[in-house]
Parts: sequence; C-alpha cells; structure tokens
Amino acid sequence: MRDHDFPAPQRRGRGKSRFDDDEPYFLKRGRHPEPVLAEPDDEPDLEDRWSSWDEAVHGPEPHPGWLVTELAARDTELGVLKTGKEADVHLVRRAVPGTDRSCLLAAKRYRDAQHRLFHRDAGYLEGRRVRRSRENRAMAGRTAFGRQMIAGQWAAAEFAALARLWEIGAASGRIAVPYPVQLLGTELMLEFVGDAEEGQAAPRLAQLRPDAAELRDLWEQLVDALVVLARAGYAHGDLSPYNLLVHRGRLVMIDLPQVVDVVANPQGPDFLARDVRVVGTWFAARGLPVGDADPAELTGRLLREAGLR
Repeated sequence: MRDHDFPAPQRRGRGKSRFDDDEPYFLKRGRHPEPVLAEPDDEPDLEDRWSSWDEAVHGPEPHPGWLVTELAARDTELGVLKTGKEADVHLVRRAVPGTDRSCLLAAKRYRDAQHRLFHRDAGYLEGRRVRRSRENRAMAGRTAFGRQMIAGQWAAAEFAALARLWEIGAASGRIAVPYPVQLLGTELMLEFVGDAEEGQAAPRLAQLRPDAAELRDLWEQLVDALVVLARAGYAHGDLSPYNLLVHRGRLVMIDLPQVVDVVANPQGPDFLARDVRVVGTWFAARGLPVGDADPAELTGRLLREAGLR
C-alpha cells in the first residue's frame, strides 16, 4: 500500500461513500445501512453516547473477540490519556447495558485546522494525492477547506497504515500495533494498550530503564518491526522512544498519522534514516553496543528491504 492509496476524507452524508473508489480493500468492508434511531426516552445519559460503530468504517476482519460491536452499546468518556500536537487521545469504555460485554478504547481525535499545532504537513504529504483537483489545489494552497482536508488525511492515513500493519502482524508476529477499531471523520478509535482493569496505559519506551537483556530483546523487536515497515513500503516518519509502548514485554508501535511512503515520497529515505538515527541513539545511550545499533548499517538494510537499493 502506498501513501497515494490512502482515502481522501469526504463530508459525511447519507448514502454517499466517505472514500474514493480506489480505497484499500479493508476500507470497503463493514459498510452498514442507515442506522435505526432510538426513541427519545431511550437516549443515553449526557455523559454517554450511543456507540458509533454502525456509522463508521471498520478495522480488519475478523474483528477481535474482545471488541464490542453491538449497536445497543454505549460509549462512556473516562478521561484524557494523552494530549499531542495534532490530536488528543481519550479513554472510552464501550459497553452493552445490563450485560458484562465491555471494552476499553483509545479515541484519537484530531483537532480542527484552527487548533492543530502540527506544522510539518508539506514534507509528509508528498506522494499523497486525492483524486479531485480542487481538493489537491486547496491542500496545496492551505485554504481553510484545504487545511480541513489535510486534518482528515492524517486520520485516514493512520487508520490505513494500522490496518495493514495489524494484518501483517497477525500473520507474522513480527510487528505489534493497536487494533484500529473504527474511523469516523477525524476520530480514530483504537485498541487500548495497557491494564484494562486499572485503565492504566502501557508505558512508553522512554519511561523505562531496561537491563541489558531486556534492552537487547526490545532492540531486536524494533528491528523486526522496522523491517516489516520497510517491506510494506513505509517509514514511520516520526519514530522515537515516545511513540513506542512496552506492554507485557512486547514493543507496540503507535502514532502513525505521518506514515511515509518511502518510494513515492522523495523525502522518504530521509525520513527513514531519521527514524533509525533517533531510536538508535536512545538504545546506544542505554548500553546497547554501538555496533548493534549502527544507524548507517540499519538504514541501508531497510532501504534494501524497501527495494530502493
């Protein structure tokens, strides 16, 4: 999958596709008819909302067994997990009232064009195109409409990349990402990675002080994940110890809105090299032998895996 395959966000409308005809296969699945509206006295409390599952684009099938897909479910806001430059992540419990069916989700909500602080759009968006020339011109000119289009592209790009990588990880076990539950507008709902009982998110790699054996194991997991990314034609684009989680000894890659097509984007190899340099520096500073974390050697290997050398 390439960046130009990512779907262009469209205005929501009944009976209209939210994506162009060339959207990835997994985005074409899970379409649902017009939702049945609840009677007024059946409305959830103000702090809750009905599950938006029936309105959204769904993640890869088969859906995990823990995921609540019942249309009678309610989503309850539990607080903010993380604030970021371009989006905030909220903790949401999706549950079916009167049953024990529930799950925790991370709802990533991209800010509107006026409130986003992410100003590095241009380099990441090279190689991504939508089919309508008007929309391309608006994005290039950074009009108000164009900025909103770009905000939608971040959510769609992250959803597409996570879905692809989830499928690869499920088959190979060589990369772990949160399961992408659904996409609705600029809200992306993801599997919550952490202690579901306590609602405690898994720690970031940057928070840990692993011993020598743990450090080497995490490095080997990271190299495996980077090889998988490169073979799929991707560079993370903003990789650091702050967007790698460690859950039960497993390295989990997060935050992929700026995922880069290393072939279609002229700056792709540079983004890949920077990813390697940043994480390699962190591991070397914590005791991994310099030869094992040599940025130039690993970058060359990944470029070969991507077919660029």
